[in-house]
Amino acid sequence: MHNGTLTPQSVTDRPVRMVYTSRAGGASASPYASFNLAEHVGDDPGAVAANRARLAHVLGLEPQRFVWMEQLHTNTVTVVDGPQAQPVEATDAVVTTAPRLALCVLVADCVPVLLSDHAAGVIAAAHAGRVGARNGIVRKTVEAMVELGASPGNIQALLGPAAAGESYEVPDGMAADVEKHLPGSRVTMRQGTSGLDIRAGLVRQLLGLGVTHIEADPRDTVVDKDFFSYRREGTTGRQAGVIWLTGGSDG
Repeated sequence: MHNGTLTPQSVTDRPVRMVYTSRAGGASASPYASFNLAEHVGDDPGAVAANRARLAHVLGLEPQRFVWMEQLHTNTVTVVDGPQAQPVEATDAVVTTAPRLALCVLVADCVPVLLSDHAAGVIAAAHAGRVGARNGIVRKTVEAMVELGASPGNIQALLGPAAAGESYEVPDGMAADVEKHLPGSRVTMRQGTSGLDIRAGLVRQLLGLGVTHIEADPRDTVVDKDFFSYRREGTTGRQAGVIWLTGGSDG
């Protein structure tokens, strides 16, 4: 694994898996083409079900062990201990210690954040849009993980593809407000106006919380057509970040 190559056995042996999907390889028709995983955006329910079934098959997990959220740009964190019949209501982060329970976050420009302390057996998935990030959804997620035994110094964070600063122009007042609550997120656009790089602000926030094992995918969903982008397209699908504890020898 250290030389950058992964054998099937080494992947299987990893205690935690983190995956981000793209928009390719699914059953949905335009404007949701094609691997849309969201049920709430107007896509054909049969196509979404087929896409979710394919995701479960590819990841080797039972479909009923995927936990979805009713994401409302809140800063609410919910701890789950088993499968959920419906999306977890009015929450934007889920945390668990249960093995083979896949926590899912749906996005189309917002920052998907996957967090893991595999030594403590605690994982989380968070939806960090502008409002949720400004109101501390990631900080509260880390705090919830710590309550379950995680240590910030052991937490690994993976931030997925999202709107980059150069693609996210906002009014000056909005940028100033977010910067006040999430320092490091305000940027100046090429034309001199204000923008937001939520991913950069979250990296700084995580570092301030003692989380130093951070990877941030630099891809910009607004310009990279491999991904769904609400800002680019309006009516569109959602890609997902998925994290689960494999169970391993102690599962």
